[in-house]
Amino acid sequence: MNSGHKNTLDTWPSGEERALLRASVRAALADTWPPGEYDVLVTAPERLRGAWNALCQVGAASIGVESADGGLREAVVVLEELGRAACLAPMLATSIVNLVLAPFMHKTDALTALADRIPAGDAVVTMAIDLLAADRVTVTEAAGSVTGVLNLLEAVEIATHLLVPLPDRRAIAVVERWVPGVSVEPARAMGAAGLSRVVFEGAPAELLILPVGAWQRIWQVSRVGLAARVYGETVRPFEMAVEYVKHRHQFGRPVGAFQAVQHKLANNLIALDGCTLLIQHAAECTDRDLPAAHITAAAAFAAVAGSLRQVALETHHTFGAIGYAEEHEAPRHFKRVHVDVPRLGGARAAREELAAYYLDAGQVMPEIDLGELGNAFRGEVEAWLKENWTPERRAASEELRSETGHDYDPDFARKLGETGWIGLSWPRRFGGQERGPLESLAFLQMMERYEAPRVGSPVHSAMIMAHGTPEQQGQFLPEILRGEALHGISYSEPDSGSDLASLRTRAVRDGDDWVINGQKIWTSTYFGEYLLVAARTDPQAEPQHAGLSVFMVRADTPGITLRRIDTMYDGSFANIFFDDVRVPPTALLGAANDGWRVLTSALGTERGVIGGGQIVLKLVRLFELLCEQLRLEESASPRRHDPLVRDRIGGLAAELEIARQLMSRCAQLAEDGVTPLHEASITKVFAGELHERFGEAALDILGPDATLSHGSPDAIADGRFELRLRHSLMWVISLGTNEIQRNLIAQRGLGLPRK
Repeated sequence: MNSGHKNTLDTWPSGEERALLRASVRAALADTWPPGEYDVLVTAPERLRGAWNALCQVGAASIGVESADGGLREAVVVLEELGRAACLAPMLATSIVNLVLAPFMHKTDALTALADRIPAGDAVVTMAIDLLAADRVTVTEAAGSVTGVLNLLEAVEIATHLLVPLPDRRAIAVVERWVPGVSVEPARAMGAAGLSRVVFEGAPAELLILPVGAWQRIWQVSRVGLAARVYGETVRPFEMAVEYVKHRHQFGRPVGAFQAVQHKLANNLIALDGCTLLIQHAAECTDRDLPAAHITAAAAFAAVAGSLRQVALETHHTFGAIGYAEEHEAPRHFKRVHVDVPRLGGARAAREELAAYYLDAGQVMPEIDLGELGNAFRGEVEAWLKENWTPERRAASEELRSETGHDYDPDFARKLGETGWIGLSWPRRFGGQERGPLESLAFLQMMERYEAPRVGSPVHSAMIMAHGTPEQQGQFLPEILRGEALHGISYSEPDSGSDLASLRTRAVRDGDDWVINGQKIWTSTYFGEYLLVAARTDPQAEPQHAGLSVFMVRADTPGITLRRIDTMYDGSFANIFFDDVRVPPTALLGAANDGWRVLTSALGTERGVIGGGQIVLKLVRLFELLCEQLRLEESASPRRHDPLVRDRIGGLAAELEIARQLMSRCAQLAEDGVTPLHEASITKVFAGELHERFGEAALDILGPDATLSHGSPDAIADGRFELRLRHSLMWVISLGTNEIQRNLIAQRGLGLPRK
């Protein structure tokens, strides 16, 4: 769209420069808006003016000006810091002028002069944010004057000009603060001071008519900027609560050592991480003027308005009674969050825009930018799948799945093996292609979009490359790469699920061989050629995990008994019994009694691959199928027109955008050489539980026919939605239960004590 704003991609500040901007803004606010003086500051216009002057000196008011660097991403930094400080300095209105309105303010010399005076702080603008949502506020324009009432305006006390949006005209009326016909009185909201009610009675105004693109861009900047401020308003007390529970003791322990507190704060961190990633993504999309920028902006605001209000509540629960006192910082942030999230129509209006995009316009979720190599490889994989995974071939594979209870297709695996993509991330010395994590994500995306069956053994491959002998690597890796062998994982036992250190299966030396006895449960890939078996080799070792070893065992070895168990999601797993199973010394992967190191590295790979990719991408595919189903519905009252259905679809779209950003963060960290630890756990928890919520929502939306299973007459989408709901429970339990993952998030991500 052509909105008249500048495009300075080549000169935009780097991440390091944004960090310096953040530090400068935080320091300026610490000097001029200190938390200990808040009660005085919030009712002292001269102090707000002093804070704004300090921000102007560090360049905040010039962000987005033609002669300066920066865009919405830089404005977001300032707005987050203002939220953290509970300061209503007029950054959002200033950003709208600089990023959207300035190119159109050449109508009169007065407007041109106004735009030129803002960066230095010589002129100060504030804007009626709430009118954009067509609230009950009424504003009329006639004969160059404005009449009406606006509420909840910010920084009116220091403003030289008021910007009055006129949505019906796609116009902005610019009114000087001190002209006749403008009167101001305080407006207390959520018990907080600092806002104003403004009455216009024939106040003279300059009218700025805007093209459609510019008006839409005002929405984008407003939503993203306000979301950023809400994030700052939420994250500051959250960080204080985290520090509080580290030092506050109850019953002889730090409060932060209690699992209930850890899980509460882990939930809050998941919400905060998802929201800030989505805000940053929406700001970048707006800066780059991408076609779907308005959708990412709507998703960001819907996500923030839908979840951070809950974080504000949970933060107060963590503080307990001390958070009630007005002398504490938490109350002021709680109030600001709850004033800001209903603005711009709140989450409801943002969700409706998302619903219109997916249900009315028939769009699919915007592609994730995976970089030049990742984007190109995505197209290459898609072209291959179109040729080799036809609808007929997929139908045959689905019938095979119905018979076998699993989604492995050996013929497809061998066909894919010809491309070398099974080893696309492997080092070249092992026959791989050494593609990066973003290209791996591109591959997973296309595989899920086309509902292709799983291939390869990524966990085992990584373990063999890291811990295997040259002989093991030469034996196992080539056949995995060709799609000729499949490895299953046999870790869990009847009394040992997430707690692998307690497993009881034994392996003892008998000559050169090892003899394994015990039982494994929940082995999902029991039909492969090999089983990866964790066993105790030193029962006296302390701590317990020190005496574990890992073995690669052929599934047809004498003494192995499989008992297949059908699952609730039309799949199957097996209980496996090992009775005097003799394996050679070459079956040992890594050193004896060093299995814990092998296992934990494998779990990290598993959670990274699954949590960082497949769960999210499966959900994206299901969401697009759900929207397609609603668009194709033919009835007198199609469900896609139901306001409740539309609100549900918009909410799911926003949550999916969070999931995609969490997933992308894991891939980008890996691309940068950083192993995502608690970040992978965050993605796994959020995506797994969203999978359950999505399944429930699909049944609510589609009704009883959506419960009909594969092969049943009248089954919607051949039963995909009900099947995925049944399957979704697995993602919450497997790969480390979400309760365990929350412990990891709290302890690794927040530094909370274990005991």
